[in-house]
Amino acid sequence: MASLALTPGRLSLPALRAIWAEGAQLAVDPAARAAVDAAAAAVARVLAHGETVYGVNTGFGLLARTRIDDARLAELQRALVRSHSAGTGPLLDDATVRLVMALKAASLARGYSGVRWEVVELVVGVANAGIVPCIPAQGSVGASGDLAPLAHLASVLIGEGEARVGSRVLPGAAALAAAGLTPVELAPKEGLALLNGTQVSTALALSGLFAAERALAAAFVAGALTVDACLGSDTPFDPRIQAVRGHRGQQDAARIYRDLLAGSAIRASHVHCHRVQDPYSLRCQPQVMGACVDQMRHAAAVLLTEANAVSDNPLVFAETGEVLSGGNFHAEPVAFAADGLALAIAEIGALSERRIALLMDTNMSGLPPFLVEDGGVNSGFMIAQVTAAALASENKALAHPHSVDSLPTSANQEDHVSMATNAARRLLPMAGNASAIVAIELLAAAQGIDLRHPLATSAPLADAHARVRACAARWDADRAFAPDLAAVRARVEAGEFLPYVPAVLEQD
Repeated sequence: MASLALTPGRLSLPALRAIWAEGAQLAVDPAARAAVDAAAAAVARVLAHGETVYGVNTGFGLLARTRIDDARLAELQRALVRSHSAGTGPLLDDATVRLVMALKAASLARGYSGVRWEVVELVVGVANAGIVPCIPAQGSVGASGDLAPLAHLASVLIGEGEARVGSRVLPGAAALAAAGLTPVELAPKEGLALLNGTQVSTALALSGLFAAERALAAAFVAGALTVDACLGSDTPFDPRIQAVRGHRGQQDAARIYRDLLAGSAIRASHVHCHRVQDPYSLRCQPQVMGACVDQMRHAAAVLLTEANAVSDNPLVFAETGEVLSGGNFHAEPVAFAADGLALAIAEIGALSERRIALLMDTNMSGLPPFLVEDGGVNSGFMIAQVTAAALASENKALAHPHSVDSLPTSANQEDHVSMATNAARRLLPMAGNASAIVAIELLAAAQGIDLRHPLATSAPLADAHARVRACAARWDADRAFAPDLAAVRARVEAGEFLPYVPAVLEQD
């Protein structure tokens, strides 16, 4: 397993993707320790001077007016973790929890949270030991940060809660002991620093982004294959058309289609055909997919900023000794980014479903009805398109914005919240639906290419066609469709179609 250095404030999208996809071993830059130690020392000085500071020696939320005796400050932090471990629902997946721990460690290591270095080391140690805290997915409104889910993470750090280790679920203390790790005795403010922050919302949104990136790449390939299978034109991808409109994503999408279709003998066979224009699902791919690319790039930029942020409260500024209360825990930027990303995911699937329907329609595609010979006895891809329609409809409902919702909490002290966690949590299921739709199109378009034999598609599309055929044979007579769909969907979700498309999220 590769090792990945976390430089606080300088995390990159490729590094975050590697943590999500590969579970890289983490190491925080040792140069960050000085700032962390300075902030912890500033908290100690505040206590020594008898000052009253929120979260250090007060209650929380509406109870912030209650001063806590110095003798009970450790109890205060433990009680906070226990009381806030109030999540419910299915557990977050391992990859997302790995991201949560990496983001939390990087945020604490910025040196504005007032925790000791050993807390940062323990978060990293837990991640590197393959300990996955059991974090229920539901229970956060995205302000003050992701309190309940992060409390479930913190509970393992203090030797409580539960964690997955391999295939087993262990008590937090047993999981730490098996890895040779010691639970932390929380010092003043450390419980609050662990619980307060947007790391769960951000990790969920990043997981959705990375899964959507894989669906996007496969959708480009599927869309290009469908153009060839339907004897579509590549004229709509001409760079001059894109240039006069000016959107960067559209221009990049058109370039991808040109590169995928270059050298196609199928296209060359009908350059001078009588058809004037293709249906929108073929002709407007640069405009629709380009808009999706732009949305995803914007979301990636917002989420990368948030991944590098300090989002707990209050914040410790060691250079002046001040502890300032603010609202960096409010995850509105993450909620907006997740809502925009949901729109892009829904449209990737919606456009793909329309192309599947086009392939089915012999009057539009020129192919046998439902892509099967001996129709009547054989129904071919008829119900596969129905499945795609059902998934596309589901994604449309899931794309409803969450950021416009708010319910006050904590006796109206926290009277406007972001709902970022809910906005982000639906992204992985949506990306899964889009991946399944695109997998159906890959199967349908591959069948269409087979039916154009002996004419051949382009070299990159022939390679993609072979990738589909490696796990799903040509459809000569009806058989169960689900195994083929599952096999191709697995390849989409594994990122096997990424090499056919430039890494659009990283482009300058």
